[in-house]
Parts: sequence; C-alpha cells; structure tokens
Amino acid sequence: MKIGVLTDAETASGYRIAGLEAVTATADEAAKKLIEMIQSNQYALVAVDQNLLTDPNKAAERVMRGRNSPVLLSLPNLLDSFSGGGDAKAYMRRLVRETIGFDIKL
Repeated sequence: MKIGVLTDAETASGYRIAGLEAVTATADEAAKKLIEMIQSNQYALVAVDQNLLTDPNKAAERVMRGRNSPVLLSLPNLLDSFSGGGDAKAYMRRLVRETIGFDIKL
C-alpha cells in the first residue's frame, strides 16, 4: 500500500520529489478524485490539501463507511505553510504521528 497526496498541480512536484504519489486536482474536482483514490484500494494514507477540501473525512464519508483504510489526513498547502522558512519535514512527521499514532520515515 502507498501514501498518496491529493493536491494542486504546483505543489505536487514537491511531493513527487519526496517519493510520494501525488494526484492533482482543482477544488471543483477534489472530492471526486479523493473518492477515486479511496476506491482504488492502493493507499494506506491519503493526505489532502486543505485548499482543495477543508474536511476530507466529510467529503468521503459515504465511501469510507465500513472501511479501515486509507487514513485521511488533512494538511495545509505546503507552499502557504512554509513560505516563511519553516521545517516542512518536521511538520509532516508531527502531523502524521498525531493522526495515526506513530512515526513514519519520510
């Protein structure tokens, strides 16, 4: 199983460089793309850009009924969050640890 990120086209490059699979979408098509990612059964974790979907759990509530995976993680757009020089890697590790309860190596 993979880790996937649903994000805009501009931010997707950074995730791909980090070795994650990035699916691009606009705000209008984000819910549909998220549902496609869930139904593909390829992902253990799907991180969703908050600029696309503020509440991915609500957007995917119907399709997630009865499923344990993937874990849905809402995160701020990295370009917006770290334009001031913050530590993106530390932020992501903390966010994943808080969401799923343990560290993963990024």
